[in-house]
Amino acid sequence: MPIRLYRVGLGWLLGGRFLLLHHRGRVSGKTRQVVLEVVHHDSAAKTYTVASGFGAKADWYRNLLAHPEVRVQVGNRNKTATAMPLPTEEGADVLVRYAARHSRAAKALCRYMGFEVDGSAADFAEAGRHIPFVRLVTH
Repeated sequence: MPIRLYRVGLGWLLGGRFLLLHHRGRVSGKTRQVVLEVVHHDSAAKTYTVASGFGAKADWYRNLLAHPEVRVQVGNRNKTATAMPLPTEEGADVLVRYAARHSRAAKALCRYMGFEVDGSAADFAEAGRHIPFVRLVTH
């Protein structure tokens, strides 16, 4: 359903918390799309950070590792970007900051990924070390 909203020009209904990622398949070379939640946006640095809720085996994540040049659509704005996987410790920091703003969603992400967290920053940091995060640097 979210991809359809973007296709008919209603992506703005999802606000800035979600983006549509256009990426290239690592095997097929075909254009693929996925809607992802933005866990951090830095407007000054022109970056969006997203997490792979299905881990490192997610197709979109593996596609970005093979082909990091992508296009992102946030609302009705389209931008080209380069995908950069985050180092483990930076992923931990990202999840701690995200949890401070969206504790229920962060707990749900952790549960989905198989991590039990007690709500402490230390627990979120430990889970964040095991969740693949990607920073999308727009051009």
